[in-house]
This record gives sequence, C-alpha cells and structure tokens, in this order.
Amino acid sequence: MAKKIVSDLNVKGKKVLIRVDFNVPMKNGVITDDTRVRAALPTIKWVIDNGGKAIVFSHLGRVKEASDIAKNDITPVAKRLEELIGKKVNFVNATRGKELEDGVAALKDGEILMFQNTRYEDFDVAANKETKKESKNDPELGAYWASLGDVFVNDAFGTAHRAAASNVGIAANVKETAAGFLLEKEIKFIGGAVDNPRRPYVAILGGAKVSDKIGVIEALIQKADKILVGGAMMFTFLKAQGVNTGASKVEDDKLDLAKELLAKANGKLVLPVDAITNKAFEDVPGVAKDVDKFADDDMGLDIGPKTLELFAKELAGAKTVVWNGPMGVFEFANYNKGTIGVCELLANLKDAATIIGGGDSAAAAEQLGYANKVSHISTGGGASLEYLEGKELPGIACVDEK
Repeated sequence: MAKKIVSDLNVKGKKVLIRVDFNVPMKNGVITDDTRVRAALPTIKWVIDNGGKAIVFSHLGRVKEASDIAKNDITPVAKRLEELIGKKVNFVNATRGKELEDGVAALKDGEILMFQNTRYEDFDVAANKETKKESKNDPELGAYWASLGDVFVNDAFGTAHRAAASNVGIAANVKETAAGFLLEKEIKFIGGAVDNPRRPYVAILGGAKVSDKIGVIEALIQKADKILVGGAMMFTFLKAQGVNTGASKVEDDKLDLAKELLAKANGKLVLPVDAITNKAFEDVPGVAKDVDKFADDDMGLDIGPKTLELFAKELAGAKTVVWNGPMGVFEFANYNKGTIGVCELLANLKDAATIIGGGDSAAAAEQLGYANKVSHISTGGGASLEYLEGKELPGIACVDEK
C-alpha cells in the first residue's frame, strides 16, 4: 500500500500541523547551511497555496541542560524561512501555552505560524532537569500538539527513525496523517532501493567504522549485486584478509566480524586495490600505494586511482546505486579525490537511479557541486541507514495508507 501524501488532503480552511526537519548547522546564531529549510518549502507552499493554515515546527540540536536553551533557539531559522518563502512567518517563542494557542486561533487561510524548538520540551527549566518529553514521545505532549491542528503532515525524514512526540505522538492523536513531498521522495527512492531495486543494484559504502554499518552490510549482502567498500573501514576488511595495513585506522575488535561478512558476501564485497598514504594524519600531499605494498608506518587516507578505475568497471551498467559514507578524509584537500571520483562516477551513470544516503557523503556531494547530478540526496543520515537496513521507521509507519 502507498502512503497518503499532502496533496491527497483537503487542507482548505484547516489547521495543518507540519513537522519539518530544520535541524540546520549554526555558528554563533547564524545558519551555515539552509539546505533543510529549502527542502521543506514545497510542502509548506502547497499547504498555504491551497488555503491551509500552516503550523510549522522542528527540533534544533539537543537540549540536555539550561545552557542548551539559548544555544538552540530556532528564531533565526524562522527568519530564514520567511526570507525563502517570501511570506510573513508568525513566530511564537513557546512550545505550549496561551501565546501559542492564541497564535494558532488567529491564523487565517494561507498564513504560516512557526513555534519554538520542540526539544525545549526535553528540559524542565523550573526544575532544572532533563525530561526528554519530546524525544521519548511523552503521550500528553503528543496529544497537546495534536490538539492545535486538524491534520498532520510529517515531512521530517531526518527524525523518521525515532518515535518522538512531534511525529508519532501527534499522529496517534489526529484523524489524518500524510507525508510531505520530501518524505514522499525518501520513500520513493530509498524505499524503492530496499523493496524493488532495478538491477544491477550496486551499493557503495564508506566512512570510518565497520561497526557503524554492520546492519546495512548484512542487509545489502542479501539484496545488492555488489558492495563497493571505501573509507577507513576498508582497512578492517583488508587486515581481516591478512593484508598489512600499516598505521591505517583499523577496528581490531571487529576483524572476526569482517571475516564473517566477507565469507557471507561470497565475492559481492569489492575492496580497494590501492590507497593514498601519508606518514601522519595531516593535509599534505600523499603517495598512491597498492594495498599489499604498505610499509608499517603508512597510513591510508583515501582510495587510490586504480580503485576508482575498478569501481568504474563495477558500476558500468548499474541501474540502482546507493552511496553512504565518504571514500577518504574528504575535508582534507589532498585526500578528497576518491570522494570526488565517486561523485563523478554517479553523475555520469546513464539511466540509473543514483541515491546518496545522507550524512557525510551527502555533505560532500553538496559541497563539491554534485547535488543536481544525482537522482536523490537523502536528508537523513541515521534514518537513511536504518531504512536501507530494511527497518520500519516510526516516522513513516505513522503516516496513513492511501
């Protein structure tokens, strides 16, 4: 069954609760990347253009102690939303109470209200203690927020793997819940790669740790035709095969697990054949070396050119490609060629669904200018990993079926 989408709703004259993911990076109260705000615009615009009253809310950061309140004030995000949408956003500096209720009651069709960071509910200022009412899906809080609206639209994929008061809690207390356009896209692309991929289906996994990706690797061994491995986790697999990985980062306590995964994969796991090495973890030019030629003090910090050629061969003709995790220390200019190379390989694939699964690989693709050259960049790191594992995500499960 397909999920109900915001465009399936009749929103005219209705108060529409919209959970967005505005958990944007901030520095000294200034947004450094507004991608997530832009990503939510189509859903908010659709609601107001169709005569709905948009009540928009999100979490921002973590609120565990009193000092986190000022640090994670969402006011600058409301201002940015106003600039991007070109329409007044009535901001309420509260998460409950008379000011919020009056603000909602005063809304006219086509107007927008945004309220304060939902995670403010995780901390009781008066008692000076952490309560986690939002994060742990407090039933009273979910019911309260639900009482502010007529229908609920969940468009926050970044938190879909967590059951919170602002997604599952509200959905349990309203008559109708639909997915926003952003969530719909995640269901289509990542859900599609899990449930019904066009083949050949190739996964590319990077990042530092095998331990972060165990569930995903096990799931992909069942589903994908090939799994290309890069990032520091490649060295744990190589060492498990008896290769001298020098001073490279290795999870020694995961070597037996790596052996098991290699055996289960039965040739599906494709490991790098060379790497760019350095003698220390610093951004100076490195040397390309075959992985079986490492000296004891060689530290691999990126995949090498021969590996990119190998990956290009493995990707030829692929119809579905999912990528999660950078190929090297991409924040170092001398060790970002592997990650750039994978971006280029995906950008040049013909007739393929190319999906970047959130987190660092999404940030890399955005920074390196490849965002418009792939089919989909996921907005959720942890959520996309769990979705790729085939887990049911609470934030998607709570959306009504069509």
